[in-house]
Amino acid sequence: MSLKNPLVKKVMGLKAKSRERKKSGLFVIEGQRELELAIKAGYEIEQLLVCPDISNSVPSQGSKRSIPIVQLSREVYEKMAHRGSTEGVMAIARLKNHDLGAIILHENPLVLVAEAPEKPGNIGALLRTADAANLDAVLIANPKSDLYNPNVIRSSVGCVFTTQIGMGGTEETIRFLKSKNIRIFCAALTASQKYTHSNFTGPSAIVVGTEATGLSSEWLDNSDQNIIIPMLGEIDSMNVSVSAAILIFEAKRQRGF
Repeated sequence: MSLKNPLVKKVMGLKAKSRERKKSGLFVIEGQRELELAIKAGYEIEQLLVCPDISNSVPSQGSKRSIPIVQLSREVYEKMAHRGSTEGVMAIARLKNHDLGAIILHENPLVLVAEAPEKPGNIGALLRTADAANLDAVLIANPKSDLYNPNVIRSSVGCVFTTQIGMGGTEETIRFLKSKNIRIFCAALTASQKYTHSNFTGPSAIVVGTEATGLSSEWLDNSDQNIIIPMLGEIDSMNVSVSAAILIFEAKRQRGF
């Protein structure tokens, strides 16, 4: 199979362009671990692409449906691969529904909300933290980036598949939280109390904004309590994923892990 093959061009297009992913309802998974996590999470795999020169292992499909397997040469696979260490395995998979209405919460949920995150690396790091803390859900309000951007999948080390993710506008997300009687804790610099003085033991949403502009006024107007992490140095903020991790694990500590 050459680089001019229609399947190769399709995979390259899905990896490169958000428009192609949205139009087709498909995206590309790269790597053995990521693919196993996606299968475990119930993602529908359309096609497996394997380089026998790199990998002798084909992931279990987790269903009785027969999935086409295409073999690739090392040269073609390495041209298609987003990174080098992906064990010679790729797949074309179908997008999942991330409407807020599809989110299922437990009786006493702990949720992370990220407003308008743009950097794939930050989104991936937030999802890794969410997985580590076993959060009920991550809600992305007013999303600016494609969740299935290869850089999000890579930086999340597959945690994009392990946590419930809901996406919607800011107003819609606030309505969703209030309808579930979830208290809104906004990470903000003004009218805030130290995060260690807040009670996260009931249904809680920890809301973080961008490092550049913070949270919009709509979130601050609907906040039950603004919270702050004391800064002891010269600057007044940290990377959003680091801040979220500190806040989330304080909430988990209060809940007895």
